[in-house]
Amino acid sequence: MNNIELKAETRTTTGNSPARALRRAGRIPAILYGPESESVMLSIDTFEMETIIKSGSVGRSIFNLAVDGGREAKAAMIKELQTDPVSRDILHIDFYAVDMSRKVKVMVPIIAEGKSVGVEMGGMLQIIRRELEVLCLPNAIPQVITIDITELDIGSSVHVEDINLEGDVEIPHDVNFTVLTILSPKAAEEEEVEEEGEELAEGEEAADTKESTDE
Repeated sequence: MNNIELKAETRTTTGNSPARALRRAGRIPAILYGPESESVMLSIDTFEMETIIKSGSVGRSIFNLAVDGGREAKAAMIKELQTDPVSRDILHIDFYAVDMSRKVKVMVPIIAEGKSVGVEMGGMLQIIRRELEVLCLPNAIPQVITIDITELDIGSSVHVEDINLEGDVEIPHDVNFTVLTILSPKAAEEEEVEEEGEELAEGEEAADTKESTDE
């Protein structure tokens, strides 16, 4: 994984009004904090940050923050990215300082690769865990966890202990839970009916809410 270089400037003002002024000036309010460092209030160039986000996932990326043009960059990950629910504009960023020599826990998405024997026979792939927590060094965070399902038959499952990751990357867990499974055609049909029922119930509830509001 390549580290992302990002320029940052310190700021001294806090509150909603200064934050809005920053955004109008094309900058995003941010903060950098960590277990062994004092919190530092920052601002990030909006265009630069949006360009980085559009280029791919940033949730598992390491940022080298060059604060006020300093030569020694501070390694950090995004802890929280606040966005406007309507415009999707970035409102605030929480950066968490990391020690590159210490392992961190991050969530990594699951990708199923191939078409299983069971699916070809009419079964349905059910991914139970879309993400898994991994523990590794910051510069060894995998972008995805790929699971080959080609040989899975109907009724077969992949459990967390079946997953082998390269390098010094581990998946901390107390129980050998199921990550994905191949449902039988009957179970797949029941699953679809159950999902349709839930969607219908949600639609009726929304309609009832609207009617009561209109009244």
